[in-house]
Amino acid sequence: MDSIEITRPDDWHVHLRDGDLLARVLPYTAGRFGRAVVMPNLDPPVIRVEDALRYRARILSLLPEDSAFEPLMTLYLSDETTAAEIEAAARSSRIVALKFYPQGATTHSARGLRDLADHHRLLEAIERSGLPLLVHGETTAPDCDVFDRERRFLEETLAPLVGDFQGLRVVFEHITTAEAAAFVSEAASRVAATITPQHLLLNRNALFEGGFRPHHYCVPVLKRERDRRALVSVATSGDPSFFLGTDSAPHPRGAKQSACGCAGIFNAPIAIEAYAEAFRRAGAMDRLEAFASHHGPAFYGLPRNADRIRLERRDGPGPTRDGDGAESLEIFWAGEKLTYHVADPCRK
Repeated sequence: MDSIEITRPDDWHVHLRDGDLLARVLPYTAGRFGRAVVMPNLDPPVIRVEDALRYRARILSLLPEDSAFEPLMTLYLSDETTAAEIEAAARSSRIVALKFYPQGATTHSARGLRDLADHHRLLEAIERSGLPLLVHGETTAPDCDVFDRERRFLEETLAPLVGDFQGLRVVFEHITTAEAAAFVSEAASRVAATITPQHLLLNRNALFEGGFRPHHYCVPVLKRERDRRALVSVATSGDPSFFLGTDSAPHPRGAKQSACGCAGIFNAPIAIEAYAEAFRRAGAMDRLEAFASHHGPAFYGLPRNADRIRLERRDGPGPTRDGDGAESLEIFWAGEKLTYHVADPCRK
């Protein structure tokens, strides 16, 4: 196909950061996507409704007055979270979900919950609220191999949780393994998953091609080739339980290329093109629109976006970075060929 039109996608998992970095990265997401579920792991995190509303106001203040982009806000579950705060979140039209970070699992997760299973009353309140629970699905047990953290979390925490709380709606975020793909495929429709472009295009070998590649380091880490193929299979299957979530997570180059480099891949500038590349390689371009633009709104009970975007076939690399020097942001897939490019990506 020389070109393809799809309903404007939404990003159901993105890190927009805050302050100067927010101002730099927001235009990439707002220019491509209609809406985005904004992660709450700032420093300090977005724990209360009032925190989320202030963060939303900062985002909106950086958009053009006629922008149609809508940030969808989330709350960070911590030991400070109460049932009353969850009820307040459910009443707010601006809060769409609650986020669980295992303590110490990823960037700014130090105030996350140590063990979700220990918070039965909190889970009951979430179940009553109807808000989805967004799960960073990794165990942080020190005896667990890094490549097995998602599988072990699924077995020990998530599967029992879904079984015990029959009304709980769950999004298994940025899944990376064949086991996670199978679990969501077989679960009830109240369980869904987001999949990133990097986990559709790369396996863990990409971390070590010609040396360590810090800009391919994200959490959860890239997995085996069989896992990548399983993710491609479910993403392109038409199953409405799977939808787009970039997990775009920018860090300055100096923070990535350091003795203790930060986890996160900045893919927002070419996310749609990267998903298109994965679907093209799978021979499933006819199913890209459902994955990118239909399944997410259906799960969240929101209308699809009314406008459309066009992808034109134009072989060539995408942008490589934003800025220069130690503060530059390396863009995912830098220097690699993309088959499709978004035509006129800017959006008012």
